[in-house]
Amino acid sequence: MADDQDKSQKTEEPTPRKLQEARKKGDVPKSQEIPAWFVLATGLGVIGLLGPAIAGNMSGVLRRFLAQAHEIGLDRGAAMALIQSAALNVAGVVFFAFFLLAAAGLAGHLVQHGVLFTAEKIKPKLSKISPVEGFKRIFGPQGVANFLKGIGKLTVVSCAALLVLWPKRDMLAGLPGMDLSQILFTVRGAAVELLFAALAAYAVIAALDYLFQRQSFMKRNRMSRREIRDELKQTEGDPMIRAKLRQIRQERARRRMMAAVPEATVVITNPTHFAVALKYEEGRGHAPVCVAKGVDAVALRIRELAEEHDVPVVEDPPLARALHASVEIDEPIPLEHYKAVARVIGFVLSVARDRGRARARQPG
Repeated sequence: MADDQDKSQKTEEPTPRKLQEARKKGDVPKSQEIPAWFVLATGLGVIGLLGPAIAGNMSGVLRRFLAQAHEIGLDRGAAMALIQSAALNVAGVVFFAFFLLAAAGLAGHLVQHGVLFTAEKIKPKLSKISPVEGFKRIFGPQGVANFLKGIGKLTVVSCAALLVLWPKRDMLAGLPGMDLSQILFTVRGAAVELLFAALAAYAVIAALDYLFQRQSFMKRNRMSRREIRDELKQTEGDPMIRAKLRQIRQERARRRMMAAVPEATVVITNPTHFAVALKYEEGRGHAPVCVAKGVDAVALRIRELAEEHDVPVVEDPPLARALHASVEIDEPIPLEHYKAVARVIGFVLSVARDRGRARARQPG
C-alpha cells in the first residue's frame, strides 16, 4: 500500500542529476531491437558485397566434389584433408563476415547510450536467482509485454517476407532443375530482397521499441516533489539558508552604499520616491558615477544622509527616475543623460564656488 502511494506521488519528470545517477547504475533507455537492426543491416551488406565471393568459392568446391566424386578417397586421412581444403576456401570470408556482424551489434548499443562501464549490473543479487522474482519477470507485466512484442515482431517480419517471396514462388519451386551456380546466385538474389524487406520492417519495430523503452525509463525514474526539494537542498543548499544569505549580502551592499553617500557630489531626487547619488571628480575627465540609489524608504535615508553631510540635494523628478532605471551602483551614467546631469552638476559646482568666494571675503 505504501509502495503504491509512493508511486502515485512520483509525478515529476526526473532531473538531470537523477538521470546521471541512474546512468552510473547502468540504468539507461536501451532497446535490444536496435542492435538487431544493425546486425540485420550489416548482414545485408555482407551478402551484397561478399556474397558473390562466398557463392563463387562454394560453387567451385561443390563442383569439384560432384565432378570428381569417384576419385575422392574415403579413408580417414583423405577425408580430413578434403574437409580442411574446403573449409579454408571459405573460412577467411566467413570469419570476416562474423567480425562485421559482431561489430554491428556493438555499434547498436553504442548509438543508444554511448560508452558505459558500470559494475552495478554484475553485482550478485538474490533477486536474480529467486524463483519468485523469476516467475514475476516471466509472467508479470514486463514478461507479457515482451511476449506480445515478440509476436508482433514475428508477424511484421513474416508479412514482409511473404510480400517478397510470394511473387517468386514459381521461380523458387524450379530450383531443383537449375545449375548449381545458378541456384546459389538465385538464392542470393532472393535473400537480398528478403533482407531488404525485413530491414525496412525491423526499422519501424526498432524505432517504436526505443520510444517505448525510453518512456518506460523516464516513468521508472520519475520523482516526487519531496525528492526534488531534497535534491535541491543537497545541490544548492536549503532555500531558507540561501534566502538568509541573500538578505545578508543585500544588507552589506546597502551599508556600503550608504557609506558612500557623504562622498557624493549631488543627490538627485523625485523628491520622495527616488534618490540617486552621483559622484563627480572635477578635472579627471570621467563621467559621473552612481554611488547610491533607492526608492521610498531607502531614497529617504539617502536624502537624510546627504543633508547631514551637506551634500547638495536637487529635485529633478524625470532625471531621478531615468537615472534610477538606467544606471547601476558604481557605474558611470549613460551617455544619453550626460547633458542633463552636466547641467545639474554645473549648477551645484557654481553654487559651491560662490559660497567659497563669499566665505573668503568675510573678515577673519
